[in-house]
Amino acid sequence: MARIARFASFAVLAVTLTLGATACSSGSGDSGSSDSSSTGIVAPVIVDLADADGTTVIVPLDNVVDLVTGDDEDVTAWTADIDDSAIVEFTPGKDDGSAQFNPGLTPLEVGETEVVLTNSTSDTTVTFTVQVTE
Repeated sequence: MARIARFASFAVLAVTLTLGATACSSGSGDSGSSDSSSTGIVAPVIVDLADADGTTVIVPLDNVVDLVTGDDEDVTAWTADIDDSAIVEFTPGKDDGSAQFNPGLTPLEVGETEVVLTNSTSDTTVTFTVQVTE
């Protein structure tokens, strides 16, 4: 009976050590980590145009805004009127035949400006403010 108890204690210790080592190996410095900050990749600021009207979008200077149109057929139909084009630049959506790319905004300098997006196909207009931060 003592032999079984000793074996059970050893088995529990072995499992505990194995789990502990596994948990410690997935730290933020691990090259296999999925933490985007350790790889230098910055996720874009994603703005769903269905919810953007009247809002303020805050984007750091070193990032971009991905404008989700919610419409696969008219992704290229969006245009922008930007009050201060020194603050942000509009990139139109495109369809290269194999993939579609949402329109977007690229910050150029710190500041704030109003953006009016218009879809020429659906006659939809979305107005919001973009605030570019450091």
